[in-house]
Amino acid sequence: MEHEVMEFDVLIVGAGPAGLASACRLKQLDPDLNVCVVEKGSEVGAHILSGAVIDPKALHELFPDWQEMGAPLTTAADQDEIVLLKDKNASVKIPNWMAPKTMHNKGNYIASLGNLARWLAEQAENMGVEIFPGFTAADLAYDENGRVQGVITGDMGIGSDNMPKDSYMPGMALHAKYTIFAEGCRGHLGKELINKFDLDKDRDPQHYGIGLKELWDIDPEKHKAGLVIHGSGWPLEGDTSGGFFLYHTDNNQVAVGLIIDLNYSNPWISPFEEFQQLKHHPVLSQYLEGGKRVSYGARAIAKGGFNSLPKMDFPGGLLIGCDAGTLNFSRIKGTHTAMKSGMLAAEAVFDAFQNDKAEADSFEDLFKESWLYRELFSSRNFGPALHKFGRWLGGAFNTVDQNLFGGKLPVTLHDRVEDHAKLKQANESKTIFYPKPDGKLSFDKLSSVYLSNTNHEEDQPCHLQLSKEELPLTVNIPLYEEPAQRYCPAGVYEVTEGESGKRLQINGQNCLHCKTCDIKDPCQNIQWVPPEGGGGPNYPNM
Repeated sequence: MEHEVMEFDVLIVGAGPAGLASACRLKQLDPDLNVCVVEKGSEVGAHILSGAVIDPKALHELFPDWQEMGAPLTTAADQDEIVLLKDKNASVKIPNWMAPKTMHNKGNYIASLGNLARWLAEQAENMGVEIFPGFTAADLAYDENGRVQGVITGDMGIGSDNMPKDSYMPGMALHAKYTIFAEGCRGHLGKELINKFDLDKDRDPQHYGIGLKELWDIDPEKHKAGLVIHGSGWPLEGDTSGGFFLYHTDNNQVAVGLIIDLNYSNPWISPFEEFQQLKHHPVLSQYLEGGKRVSYGARAIAKGGFNSLPKMDFPGGLLIGCDAGTLNFSRIKGTHTAMKSGMLAAEAVFDAFQNDKAEADSFEDLFKESWLYRELFSSRNFGPALHKFGRWLGGAFNTVDQNLFGGKLPVTLHDRVEDHAKLKQANESKTIFYPKPDGKLSFDKLSSVYLSNTNHEEDQPCHLQLSKEELPLTVNIPLYEEPAQRYCPAGVYEVTEGESGKRLQINGQNCLHCKTCDIKDPCQNIQWVPPEGGGGPNYPNM
């Protein structure tokens, strides 16, 4: 069908730190550029979820006077603790000198990434950037030569029968000379671009984790503003790796969470239930007991690092931030790297305009000359070492590599097995029975989803699509006991049994847009596509 067309100089997909930093930098370089940002969340920040301890390095480059401008980075991270949980009661504190120096947080800030995105959006709008929240970039638009021309926004008012309702509004074609994609981890358009232009050729496959987070109000007497606690160990077992965090932010609040690598093999694993167990350990419960949980969310994390980075420029545009996988997992930080990639993209686009070039092809040179390249390259072995050698030997390798050699060991480790391919069949794996939540420290999925303020228009097509409808019945249920019902952190997937036998029920209205199902399904049968604009979580202060 023909779509109404809007033309821009630059179109940016995604109002996260990468996309907004790119928009601001473009306007700094050329205030006359017509720059548009589209965001699928109901507002800027609605879908943003991160720990977060933020390195202000890129922010300082973008806005040197960010503190005077009122950026919401006010709680300095001034105390680090690194803890190994040995079992449900015991723990050992790791001396800071024994930990990779990338885990040290002096000079960083504990903050809400959602609030930082809202602040960046204010700066961008003050500079003349047009920001349209509540609009999904549903499809890519190509010109007659196969060059990316922009995006097509999603139709509004389509019923679950795929027929227009009375409220129907067709999508629009947003065209631009250059389009920058900053959708976040596992962006659905980013996936298409990587495949179409073979951007991951000769790269390691991307690797992922799932991050679960809660925000708690705690007893003021227990609060220690600026304390950063990282750790690993219990309750994770076997080849299930990951780590937890507990950050004391401002206003007597703590952010607590667990990151689990999605290369685990046991299909009985439930990341949500592992997180709920974790909070009962004394290292965490000493702060949480007597407190109140006020928010919950989950999001996939791209953690493949340097070895998994795709080529980030292609005909018509650029792929930046977590859409490309710029997070530095050795630091558990991706905000400063995402912002820097966006700023480099802006400089490449500006160069293309200045020199009347068809493509922003100076990006790769700008990237290789930047501190972003050096930082990611020096951490290239961090994830592969943990995957290959395990928590202890991998951790020792990383300490030596980072602390003694500065990430310059003359060896590059690789992990070339995709995360979903690591899953074993249920009968080959240890069955896990999780304890019931106590309603004080641990909770169920549905009450947790309620705290995420997730909402979708119920009468719309399901945005979690099965490529082959029969695979849950023929493969996932008989071989894996349908792992989707456990790896999903929101209760989207259920196995029900009726007169005709077992079936997979998809409760799309619960979806947190974490993308874990798109990543971990062993058949790669689940495709996440954007629901109607504005749907999904609405995270406050996350």
